[in-house]
Amino acid sequence: MRAAMVDAEVGDDVYGEDPTVAALESEVAALFGHEAGLFAPSGSMANQIALQLVVPRGGELLCDADAHVLAYEVGAAAAYGGISTRTWPAAGANLDPETVQAMIQPDGYWAVATRAIAVEQTHNRGGGGVIPLATLRQLRDIADAAGVALHCDGARIWHAHVADGVPFAEYGSLFDTMSVCLSKGLGAPVGSVVLGSADRIAEARSIRKRLGGGMRQAGILAAAGRYALRHHIARLAEDHARAARLAEALAPFGVVATPVRTNLVPLDLRKSPLDGATFAAAARAEGVLVSVLGPRAVRLVTHLDVDDAGTDRAIEVLTAILRR
Repeated sequence: MRAAMVDAEVGDDVYGEDPTVAALESEVAALFGHEAGLFAPSGSMANQIALQLVVPRGGELLCDADAHVLAYEVGAAAAYGGISTRTWPAAGANLDPETVQAMIQPDGYWAVATRAIAVEQTHNRGGGGVIPLATLRQLRDIADAAGVALHCDGARIWHAHVADGVPFAEYGSLFDTMSVCLSKGLGAPVGSVVLGSADRIAEARSIRKRLGGGMRQAGILAAAGRYALRHHIARLAEDHARAARLAEALAPFGVVATPVRTNLVPLDLRKSPLDGATFAAAARAEGVLVSVLGPRAVRLVTHLDVDDAGTDRAIEVLTAILRR
């Protein structure tokens, strides 16, 4: 990947002159069956660009109470997009389309009209759960009937594809806008791609510039993303298998919060005498890094830098901590 970055042909992407960025945008758009794509520095920026494309200022977005676009993007939808949000109860990948349908607010009655629905595939706070294709199809039908847009925060949609075998184009056909991440599981150092119609992506370029996301010789970053797409999708199955091994080893302690489908293993420490910070500090002291998501919530993530030996070591360390 680093060799590909060194050898990348570059230009000024603010002027649309970086051939490697253009190639990445076209390749990802074609993969999902969308007309166009836009390379952005981060997943949060990609999501916020997409939301501004489908929700006008003062409009409403419906999403999960644990959605990344709401919980982990520092209020950007409101601060930068003027977007009002309303949430259905956190359900991870097990969302109920009828609950979402009942929340849609039409124009009139001096209420904030719903303009878009956002879902997350896979669901981060939902333990890497995969929203079933049938559920997404129901949401598409609901959105069409109500005249609202459907956005996918597809930061880990690659994992969903590997887990359930749903073609990328099948996912792409269901959404008006998407953001897909090239870092995280795919292992590129930076970057996400916004997907949509040609007209929307033309508008997205202006929004990206307004948010400070215009980059110059960004081809060195895009080259990493192109390498990841070619070499790092199929291998995600290895991450899923290692996550399953971790979950199986920790299951006897009663801390695995949800069934593990992909590469995320959420731990609920409420039945343990350890809090999240104490657990993470003990693991770090033994060379194992975990994420603290709350006072009693910890997340384990498998990725391309964690091999079988690293998984074995993590199991050894984490089970020893839980036994203590």
